[in-house]
Amino acid sequence: MMKKRGSPGASSKASFVVGEGNGHFAHQPVLVNEVIDGLIVDKNGIYVDATFGRGGHSQEILKSLGEKGVLVCVDKDQEAIEIAHQLKDPRVIVRQGSFTKLLAWFGGLDYLGKVSGILVDLGVSSPQLDDPQRGFSFMRDGPLDMRMDQSQLLTAASWLQAAQEEEISRVLKEYGEEKFSRRIAKNIVAERKIQPITTTGRLAEIVSVAHPRWEEHKHPATRTFQAIRILINNELTELKEFLDQSLKMLKVGGRLAVISFHSLEDRIVKNFIKEQQSGGIPKWVPVCDRELSRCLGAVGRAIRATEQEVASNPRSRSAVLRIMEKLK
Repeated sequence: MMKKRGSPGASSKASFVVGEGNGHFAHQPVLVNEVIDGLIVDKNGIYVDATFGRGGHSQEILKSLGEKGVLVCVDKDQEAIEIAHQLKDPRVIVRQGSFTKLLAWFGGLDYLGKVSGILVDLGVSSPQLDDPQRGFSFMRDGPLDMRMDQSQLLTAASWLQAAQEEEISRVLKEYGEEKFSRRIAKNIVAERKIQPITTTGRLAEIVSVAHPRWEEHKHPATRTFQAIRILINNELTELKEFLDQSLKMLKVGGRLAVISFHSLEDRIVKNFIKEQQSGGIPKWVPVCDRELSRCLGAVGRAIRATEQEVASNPRSRSAVLRIMEKLK
């Protein structure tokens, strides 16, 4: 029996508090004022909340839209979609699935090249994180699930049971930036031979025992849980696909706002902006600025939560908002 070395903690992109039982939403969306100020360029335009969550940002967007405005609410999570339908606003269109499907959906809606703004709030939402049955957190013991789309077959438990030690180590290092990925992977494989790893508590304990160096104020399993969640939900690949598709959806002057919560996500967004601003031409190629074919430009610098917001919502501490505008 392994000795438990610490009490679990958690982190997330969390943004709001949801009222239960009456369909009422108490809002605390991350960087909401900054999102609205940067995203809304036409009050009667078409907008997309591509990661609806529990509707915090969507409701604020709706407050800013005119009667002819349209808001498309998208999420993988069935529970999120149920809440989206509770909005009961004629300006709202609801779609369940990955935001990588937006391009196909918008072709059917005749929205391609007509969208005024798209918001993407990456990561796992507070309700997902706080529900032990969803298996995203080690805060409370629950099934080792981690699926944002609960209709998919692959869970964290099934992947951990079948994956080779080398693959587990690679995922922890690549998606979690875990320095001790090999040591943790070795311990996971050894422990699953004794008994399948099916709960968040057991995985957190296994990682804690294997981890030789604990960071202050950070549970040793944080990076492992992040890495496995990213893999199970194909998060980074889908983000890259979505960013490439976004240019076809936006109209000229339309805005794309992305909130990320860790360096892997933000690096992808930054690289996308740099590529678009350079017109796809490498820096070493000698061309004049006027010859560059820029499709997208950054609007201001990266935005972070104020000290006041972090004090009222500690989970906003790691949030980074980047806003882009389609130039042509």
